[in-house]
Amino acid sequence: MTENYEVVVVGGGAAGLSAALVLGRARRHTLVVDAGEPRNAPAAHMQGYLSRDGMSPAEFLAVGREEIARYGVELVRDRAVDAGRDGDFAVALASGRTVRARRLVVATGLKDELPAVPGLAERFGRDVLHCPYCHGWEVRDQAFGVLATTPMSVHQALMVSQWSKDVTFFLHTVAEKELSDDDLRRLAAAGVKVVPGEVAELITRDDRLTGVRLADSTTHEREVLFVAPRAVPRTDLLRRLGAELRETPFGAYPVVDETGLTTVPGVWSAGNAMGFTEQVVNAAAGGYRAGATINGELLMADLDAAVRV
Repeated sequence: MTENYEVVVVGGGAAGLSAALVLGRARRHTLVVDAGEPRNAPAAHMQGYLSRDGMSPAEFLAVGREEIARYGVELVRDRAVDAGRDGDFAVALASGRTVRARRLVVATGLKDELPAVPGLAERFGRDVLHCPYCHGWEVRDQAFGVLATTPMSVHQALMVSQWSKDVTFFLHTVAEKELSDDDLRRLAAAGVKVVPGEVAELITRDDRLTGVRLADSTTHEREVLFVAPRAVPRTDLLRRLGAELRETPFGAYPVVDETGLTTVPGVWSAGNAMGFTEQVVNAAAGGYRAGATINGELLMADLDAAVRV
């Protein structure tokens, strides 16, 4: 069965819901396809979003879904598995349903792949963290560890030193010789202790992180561990549509203009599907911008078509 919409939004996170809200208020027949896999699901709270600081991600999304429903936007729990174009766009869903649209918003986000250290994944979003802007205030002045995954992890170790003066940088699989002299000087200036050796496991007690054990069996007491996951952008749909991607240190992301329009006419991207650093507040803003641009474009296209008749 094929159903027709003016706009299909793939992804029901902050970016997708924000785009859908604008489109719904503009009286556009809009569908949101949501696989229900938000990147920030492990976190108990989200911070730094004015008026929403401290709200849980689950509550934020629930409120967003209620808001779009007021304006007639449909939401389906499903996964977009393919997309193509023959005039309008056709989006195939995992359920077997096919939906068509004049315009698409791809807001599928990204997936965080964590280092394979025993005990780490289970604590991610609790006392294993990745973003000091998201969680630094809540864990301020505690004993921090930073797990290196690449030489770029030096930047993370330097950043978190703003929230604690007790920071240990575990080199893990990174050799000390991979750090530049400037790296070492800055780490020393920040008071960050550098510890070579691979991390074997995390130590917990009473469901709290208490330390880190190295492969040589030495232990270091820590209360919080920062880690930089490997970002895996969910851009399969954009690839299938032929969007141009650009390689970055954090994965391949679509080339977009200031509104989020990709190199495929009629296809916009917003949120973490567009870039690694998009926080919730940025994602919502990007979705709003895409939604408003799409509505204006559709309006002008329809008016131009009427003039030609």
